[in-house]
Amino acid sequence: MKILITGTAGFIGSSLAERLLERGDEVVGVDNINDYYDQRVKYGRLKRAGLDAEAIKEDKNTSAKFYTSQLFPNYKFVKMDISDREKIEKLFKDEKFDKVCNLAAQAGVRYSLTNPHSYVQSNLVGFANLLECCRNNDIKAFCYASSSSVYGLNEIQPFSTKANVDHPISLYAASKKSNELMAHVYSHLYHLPTTGLRFFTVYGPWGRPDMALYLFTKAIIENKPIDVFNYGDMQRDFTYIDDIVNGVIKVIDNPPEGNPLWSGKDPDPSSSKAPYKIYNIGNNNPVKLMDFIEAIENKLGKKAKKNMLPIQPGDVPSTYADVSGLIEDFGYKPKTSIEEGINKFVDWYLEFFNI
Repeated sequence: MKILITGTAGFIGSSLAERLLERGDEVVGVDNINDYYDQRVKYGRLKRAGLDAEAIKEDKNTSAKFYTSQLFPNYKFVKMDISDREKIEKLFKDEKFDKVCNLAAQAGVRYSLTNPHSYVQSNLVGFANLLECCRNNDIKAFCYASSSSVYGLNEIQPFSTKANVDHPISLYAASKKSNELMAHVYSHLYHLPTTGLRFFTVYGPWGRPDMALYLFTKAIIENKPIDVFNYGDMQRDFTYIDDIVNGVIKVIDNPPEGNPLWSGKDPDPSSSKAPYKIYNIGNNNPVKLMDFIEAIENKLGKKAKKNMLPIQPGDVPSTYADVSGLIEDFGYKPKTSIEEGINKFVDWYLEFFNI
């Protein structure tokens, strides 16, 4: 298949691209490489895939130039913003993709409290551009990143895709819920198969520098205090990157066909008569934040200095994924323990930063 992956300088996108390339798919990667977090990690991910990171760094994002991987001849990358409608339309017209996986987005719950317009531009305008391009270019399947944050004020756990998610508590979450609604419209009107994946706290090597594991590891190594929100009374359904990618590939390979049993009198929010599906993708095994910190301390052989703080606006105290949909449809089963995943991340961190 020829697959467009947006967000290929990102954490999940870079790992997904490499797995698809290794099995022989042709991949076109797109990323605007913004400065939301440390760009060294973004360029490092591109370099890992055999791309000329230094040349891409100098690219001013004006020519839509392609860069070909030295490791994977079937991989080319273009520095581009999905909110640039004209360039995205030309890319689809020229490249003639079979399938699209959208992992490009402005990420981060807390950042959305102070920078709302960046979420509108990327997560709404950019997403609409992709849907329109899929509709107009005979795309066979469109999968995209949603988020566990859509559950908002829901308190019934584990979080189920059959639950109502009409009470988000951050603009980031609202933008992801909007993506799901927009995708359903295109599935219903144009029969575009769409699948949304609600990711639950992805972690592992090459992970995002704004996430807890990276921040905690860096601070402990540097003998600086870590911020522990809600006084440590939090838990997250931490999911290792390899387990996430396994699930995403299952979805790419098996687009939805529609649920003939779906009823508007008793509507299931996770499916439709249209070719539309929503899945949770998580570890189905929440970990207490203090246990998570302890696992990092054990790996580093150092105790963390903890700055205990109240919960942040937009945060939820607990996430726990009901992944029964992925299990039933694809036999999905995460395999990586939190200790194994943290150990692999710390090993990567020490090597990447030459510590």
